[in-house]
Amino acid sequence: MLALVRAIALVVTFSMVPAAGLSPAPSQVELRHNVVRTDTVSVAPKKTAAAPFAEFGLDAAHDHENASGLAPSQTARDFEAWARRTPTNVKALGAFRGYLAAQGLDTVVPMWQLVRTSSSWSECGAQPFEVPPPDKWVRIVKTLKFVRDDVIPSVGKVETLSAYRNGELNACSNGAPKSAHREFFALDVTPVNKNLERSTMIRSVCEAHAREGQTYDVGLGFYTGRRFHVDSSGFRKWGPDGKGATSPCVNYA
Repeated sequence: MLALVRAIALVVTFSMVPAAGLSPAPSQVELRHNVVRTDTVSVAPKKTAAAPFAEFGLDAAHDHENASGLAPSQTARDFEAWARRTPTNVKALGAFRGYLAAQGLDTVVPMWQLVRTSSSWSECGAQPFEVPPPDKWVRIVKTLKFVRDDVIPSVGKVETLSAYRNGELNACSNGAPKSAHREFFALDVTPVNKNLERSTMIRSVCEAHAREGQTYDVGLGFYTGRRFHVDSSGFRKWGPDGKGATSPCVNYA
Protein backbone atom coordinates (compact mmCIF):
# COMPACT_ATOMS: atom_id res chain seq x y z
CA MET A 1 0.00 0.00 0.00
CA LEU A 2 2.85 2.39 0.90
CA ALA A 3 4.50 1.71 -2.46
CA LEU A 4 1.26 2.53 -4.27
CA VAL A 5 0.92 5.87 -2.47
CA ARG A 6 4.53 6.80 -3.36
CA ALA A 7 3.95 5.98 -7.03
CA ILE A 8 0.85 8.20 -7.20
CA ALA A 9 2.74 11.08 -5.54
CA LEU A 10 5.53 10.88 -8.16
CA VAL A 11 3.03 10.96 -11.04
CA VAL A 12 1.32 14.05 -9.61
CA THR A 13 4.66 15.81 -9.07
CA PHE A 14 5.94 15.23 -12.62
CA SER A 15 2.62 16.26 -14.13
CA MET A 16 3.12 19.76 -12.59
CA VAL A 17 6.58 20.28 -14.12
CA PRO A 18 6.99 21.35 -17.81
CA ALA A 19 8.85 18.99 -20.08
CA ALA A 20 12.51 19.89 -20.59
CA GLY A 21 13.03 22.67 -23.16
CA LEU A 22 9.31 23.54 -23.31
CA SER A 23 7.54 26.64 -21.99
CA PRO A 24 4.32 26.43 -20.04
CA ALA A 25 1.11 27.29 -21.87
CA PRO A 26 0.36 31.02 -21.83
CA SER A 27 -1.99 32.23 -19.17
CA GLN A 28 -5.28 33.95 -19.89
CA VAL A 29 -3.63 37.28 -18.96
CA GLU A 30 -0.94 36.72 -21.61
CA LEU A 31 -3.50 35.74 -24.23
CA ARG A 32 -5.36 38.99 -23.69
CA HIS A 33 -2.31 40.95 -24.88
CA ASN A 34 -1.75 41.35 -28.62
CA VAL A 35 1.58 39.52 -28.78
CA VAL A 36 2.88 36.55 -30.71
CA ARG A 37 4.88 34.08 -28.62
CA THR A 38 7.85 32.26 -30.15
CA ASP A 39 9.03 29.77 -27.53
CA THR A 40 9.77 32.06 -24.54
CA VAL A 41 10.19 35.27 -26.60
CA SER A 42 7.26 37.70 -27.06
CA VAL A 43 7.23 39.57 -30.36
CA ALA A 44 5.13 42.73 -30.74
CA PRO A 45 3.07 43.02 -33.96
CA LYS A 46 4.59 45.06 -36.76
CA LYS A 47 3.31 48.60 -37.24
CA THR A 48 2.36 49.90 -40.65
CA ALA A 49 4.70 52.70 -41.68
CA ALA A 50 3.06 56.04 -42.37
CA ALA A 51 3.39 57.45 -45.88
CA PRO A 52 6.24 59.97 -46.21
CA PHE A 53 5.09 63.53 -45.53
CA ALA A 54 1.49 62.37 -45.14
CA GLU A 55 0.89 65.35 -42.85
CA PHE A 56 1.32 67.59 -45.92
CA GLY A 57 -1.27 65.69 -47.95
CA LEU A 58 1.33 63.81 -49.99
CA ASP A 59 -0.29 60.42 -49.38
CA ALA A 60 -3.35 61.44 -51.40
CA ALA A 61 -1.68 63.93 -53.72
CA HIS A 62 -1.28 61.54 -56.65
CA ASP A 63 -5.06 61.46 -57.08
CA HIS A 64 -5.16 65.26 -57.30
CA GLU A 65 -2.58 66.02 -59.93
CA ASN A 66 -3.99 67.47 -63.12
CA ALA A 67 -2.23 68.35 -66.36
CA SER A 68 -4.08 71.66 -66.76
CA GLY A 69 -1.14 74.05 -66.71
CA LEU A 70 1.05 72.07 -64.33
CA ALA A 71 4.70 72.97 -64.90
CA PRO A 72 7.38 70.25 -65.21
CA SER A 73 9.07 69.11 -62.01
CA GLN A 74 6.28 70.24 -59.69
CA THR A 75 4.75 66.82 -59.07
CA ALA A 76 4.35 65.03 -55.74
CA ARG A 77 7.59 63.13 -56.32
CA ASP A 78 9.43 66.39 -57.01
CA PHE A 79 8.01 67.89 -53.84
CA GLU A 80 9.23 64.96 -51.77
CA ALA A 81 12.75 65.31 -53.17
CA TRP A 82 12.68 69.06 -52.47
CA ALA A 83 11.44 68.56 -48.92
CA ARG A 84 14.14 66.00 -48.17
CA ARG A 85 16.88 68.22 -49.53
CA THR A 86 17.33 70.10 -46.27
CA PRO A 87 15.77 69.85 -42.80
CA THR A 88 14.90 73.56 -42.89
CA ASN A 89 12.35 72.85 -45.64
CA VAL A 90 10.50 70.35 -43.47
CA LYS A 91 10.69 72.62 -40.42
CA ALA A 92 9.24 75.56 -42.36
CA LEU A 93 6.51 73.35 -43.83
CA GLY A 94 5.60 72.11 -40.36
CA ALA A 95 5.27 75.64 -39.02
CA PHE A 96 3.14 76.67 -42.00
CA ARG A 97 0.90 73.65 -41.59
CA GLY A 98 0.55 74.38 -37.87
CA TYR A 99 -0.57 77.92 -38.62
CA LEU A 100 -3.21 76.80 -41.12
CA ALA A 101 -4.36 73.98 -38.83
CA ALA A 102 -5.05 76.54 -36.11
CA GLN A 103 -7.34 78.27 -38.62
CA GLY A 104 -8.97 74.98 -39.63
CA LEU A 105 -7.58 75.39 -43.16
CA ASP A 106 -4.80 72.81 -43.47
CA THR A 107 -6.90 70.35 -45.50
CA VAL A 108 -8.72 72.67 -47.92
CA VAL A 109 -6.17 71.69 -50.58
CA PRO A 110 -3.19 69.36 -50.11
CA MET A 111 -0.62 71.33 -48.10
CA TRP A 112 2.28 70.42 -50.38
CA GLN A 113 0.55 72.12 -53.33
CA LEU A 114 0.39 75.40 -51.43
CA VAL A 115 4.16 75.75 -51.80
CA ARG A 116 4.20 75.41 -55.59
CA THR A 117 5.67 78.61 -57.04
CA SER A 118 5.28 79.84 -60.61
CA SER A 119 4.74 77.75 -63.71
CA SER A 120 7.73 79.61 -65.17
CA TRP A 121 10.03 78.79 -62.25
CA SER A 122 12.50 76.87 -64.41
CA GLU A 123 12.95 79.60 -67.04
CA CYS A 124 13.48 82.11 -64.22
CA GLY A 125 16.11 80.02 -62.44
CA ALA A 126 13.92 79.78 -59.33
CA GLN A 127 12.74 76.92 -57.12
CA PRO A 128 9.66 74.81 -57.96
CA PHE A 129 8.55 75.00 -54.31
CA GLU A 130 8.93 77.66 -51.62
CA VAL A 131 7.32 78.19 -48.23
CA PRO A 132 5.98 81.78 -48.06
CA PRO A 133 7.44 84.06 -45.37
CA PRO A 134 5.51 83.76 -42.08
CA ASP A 135 4.46 87.42 -42.13
CA LYS A 136 2.43 86.70 -45.30
CA TRP A 137 0.60 83.60 -44.09
CA VAL A 138 -2.38 85.57 -42.79
CA ARG A 139 -3.10 86.81 -46.33
CA ILE A 140 -4.03 83.40 -47.71
CA VAL A 141 -6.62 82.77 -44.98
CA LYS A 142 -9.60 84.47 -46.66
CA THR A 143 -8.67 82.97 -50.02
CA LEU A 144 -8.70 79.46 -48.58
CA LYS A 145 -12.00 80.12 -46.81
CA PHE A 146 -13.60 81.16 -50.10
CA VAL A 147 -12.17 78.08 -51.82
CA ARG A 148 -13.46 75.86 -49.02
CA ASP A 149 -16.89 77.42 -48.61
CA ASP A 150 -17.77 78.39 -52.19
CA VAL A 151 -15.41 77.04 -54.87
CA ILE A 152 -15.21 73.40 -53.77
CA PRO A 153 -18.98 73.09 -53.21
CA SER A 154 -19.42 74.43 -56.77
CA VAL A 155 -16.81 72.44 -58.76
CA GLY A 156 -15.51 69.78 -56.38
CA LYS A 157 -11.95 69.43 -55.11
CA VAL A 158 -9.32 71.63 -56.69
CA GLU A 159 -5.59 71.35 -57.20
CA THR A 160 -3.32 74.33 -56.54
CA LEU A 161 -0.96 74.89 -59.47
CA SER A 162 0.73 78.10 -58.29
CA ALA A 163 0.77 80.07 -55.05
CA TYR A 164 3.49 82.29 -53.57
CA ARG A 165 6.08 83.97 -55.81
CA ASN A 166 9.00 85.86 -54.33
CA GLY A 167 9.92 89.27 -55.73
CA GLU A 168 12.47 88.07 -58.28
CA LEU A 169 10.30 85.25 -59.54
CA ASN A 170 7.27 87.53 -59.73
CA ALA A 171 9.18 90.06 -61.85
CA CYS A 172 10.54 87.36 -64.13
CA SER A 173 6.98 85.99 -64.51
CA ASN A 174 5.80 89.46 -65.65
CA GLY A 175 3.78 89.91 -62.48
CA ALA A 176 2.73 93.33 -61.24
CA PRO A 177 4.94 94.81 -58.48
CA LYS A 178 2.08 94.31 -56.01
CA SER A 179 0.96 91.04 -57.51
CA ALA A 180 -1.47 89.07 -55.36
CA HIS A 181 0.85 86.09 -55.79
CA ARG A 182 3.84 88.02 -54.48
CA GLU A 183 1.88 89.04 -51.38
CA PHE A 184 0.46 85.49 -51.01
CA PHE A 185 -3.18 86.42 -51.46
CA ALA A 186 -3.52 84.33 -54.62
CA LEU A 187 -3.83 80.77 -55.84
CA ASP A 188 -4.06 79.44 -59.38
CA VAL A 189 -6.21 76.32 -59.24
CA THR A 190 -7.88 73.74 -61.46
CA PRO A 191 -10.70 71.26 -60.72
CA VAL A 192 -9.63 67.72 -59.89
CA ASN A 193 -12.63 66.30 -61.74
CA LYS A 194 -11.28 65.86 -65.27
CA ASN A 195 -14.79 65.43 -66.65
CA LEU A 196 -15.87 68.92 -65.63
CA GLU A 197 -16.11 71.05 -68.76
CA ARG A 198 -14.62 74.54 -68.90
CA SER A 199 -17.98 76.21 -69.55
CA THR A 200 -19.57 74.49 -66.57
CA MET A 201 -16.59 75.37 -64.38
CA ILE A 202 -16.74 79.06 -65.37
CA ARG A 203 -20.48 79.27 -64.75
CA SER A 204 -20.19 77.63 -61.32
CA VAL A 205 -17.23 79.71 -60.13
CA CYS A 206 -18.73 82.96 -61.45
CA GLU A 207 -21.93 82.26 -59.55
CA ALA A 208 -19.94 81.63 -56.37
CA HIS A 209 -18.04 84.88 -56.95
CA ALA A 210 -21.25 86.87 -57.46
CA ARG A 211 -22.79 85.33 -54.36
CA GLU A 212 -19.97 85.54 -51.80
CA GLY A 213 -16.98 87.14 -53.54
CA GLN A 214 -17.51 90.54 -51.98
CA THR A 215 -17.59 89.00 -48.52
CA TYR A 216 -14.09 87.57 -49.04
CA ASP A 217 -12.72 90.41 -51.24
CA VAL A 218 -12.23 87.92 -54.04
CA GLY A 219 -10.46 88.66 -57.29
CA LEU A 220 -11.29 86.15 -60.03
CA GLY A 221 -9.67 85.63 -63.42
CA PHE A 222 -9.67 82.77 -65.94
CA TYR A 223 -6.88 81.38 -68.10
CA THR A 224 -7.08 79.03 -71.05
CA GLY A 225 -8.18 75.50 -70.30
CA ARG A 226 -9.54 74.89 -66.82
CA ARG A 227 -7.07 76.96 -64.83
CA PHE A 228 -8.31 80.01 -62.93
CA HIS A 229 -6.98 82.58 -60.46
CA VAL A 230 -8.56 83.40 -57.11
CA ASP A 231 -7.28 85.87 -54.48
CA SER A 232 -8.60 87.91 -51.56
CA SER A 233 -6.92 91.27 -52.22
CA GLY A 234 -9.98 93.07 -53.63
CA PHE A 235 -13.41 92.25 -55.05
CA ARG A 236 -13.10 92.28 -58.85
CA LYS A 237 -13.09 90.08 -61.94
CA TRP A 238 -11.28 90.28 -65.26
CA GLY A 239 -10.81 88.71 -68.63
CA PRO A 240 -7.84 88.10 -70.96
CA ASP A 241 -6.97 91.80 -71.18
CA GLY A 242 -7.21 92.32 -67.42
CA LYS A 243 -10.47 94.26 -67.65
CA GLY A 244 -13.75 93.44 -65.97
CA ALA A 245 -15.77 93.90 -69.13
CA THR A 246 -14.07 90.92 -70.77
CA SER A 247 -14.50 88.57 -67.80
CA PRO A 248 -16.32 85.34 -68.73
CA CYS A 249 -18.51 86.03 -65.69
CA VAL A 250 -20.21 88.85 -67.60
CA ASN A 251 -22.05 86.26 -69.66
CA TYR A 252 -23.44 84.68 -66.50
CA ALA A 253 -24.28 87.89 -64.61
